[in-house]
Amino acid sequence: MQLAFTKMNGAGNDFVLIDNREKKVCLSAIQVAKLCHRQRGVGADGVILWKDCDHNEAKWAWQFFNSDGSEAEMCGNGARCFARFVANKTANENEVSFLTGCGVIRAHLGENGVTVNLTDPEDLRLNESIDLSTGLCEVHSVNTGVPHAVLFVKNADAAMVDDLGEEIRRHSHYAPHGTNVNFVQMLAPGHIRVRTYERGVGETLACGTGVSASALIASKIHDFKPPVKVEVLGGDVLSVNFNSELRDAQLTGPAEFVYEGIIEI
Repeated sequence: MQLAFTKMNGAGNDFVLIDNREKKVCLSAIQVAKLCHRQRGVGADGVILWKDCDHNEAKWAWQFFNSDGSEAEMCGNGARCFARFVANKTANENEVSFLTGCGVIRAHLGENGVTVNLTDPEDLRLNESIDLSTGLCEVHSVNTGVPHAVLFVKNADAAMVDDLGEEIRRHSHYAPHGTNVNFVQMLAPGHIRVRTYERGVGETLACGTGVSASALIASKIHDFKPPVKVEVLGGDVLSVNFNSELRDAQLTGPAEFVYEGIIEI
């Protein structure tokens, strides 16, 4: 089957986007993994299918896949890319609403990037200890559409992201579904640096829901006031805004087209 696609990235977190409004595309986990393979496919952190929707608050919907073929409820960087993709295909609308696995997401396309609202955080847990191969570790957790663990480190560049990220991701504390893992360095008041290990992907250049989780927890642990600036591995700086109750969170950052093409899968 020949498949038309668009490659996009949000702060280096890259995606394959496919228009499936005609319901002709049904991808297996193996096909998704092939599309995301960086030598044998397009290469991406995830695949997003665009679908019609009859929800009373959203005209569109998506189906989101991690690079290993598993499905995910939400992705902040993917949401910004998806919004710009849809707007580009529908007369450049500045406001886009779409249904995800964690609810309706609303996006605004502006001069400084794309801003998406996030669902209100759930399951906030602070100052917990888990036993790792390196010893006891203090972690904080919150669900910003998908579950995230947050660890504060002195130097994000020196953090054992792959090893500890994989260990925490599968730790019994986060069973049965596991968690994404964020390593957060304090740079200045209201300014942090984040590296993220994502379920089903590994470390990525950025993770929108992870950036948001890190900013929200930094506000609780270190009394940060919004908006919080967040530097990511890819070099971009994202902005996370929210109210005093950690609700009405908004994530702002880039959403860039890379290229379009056709691939045989």
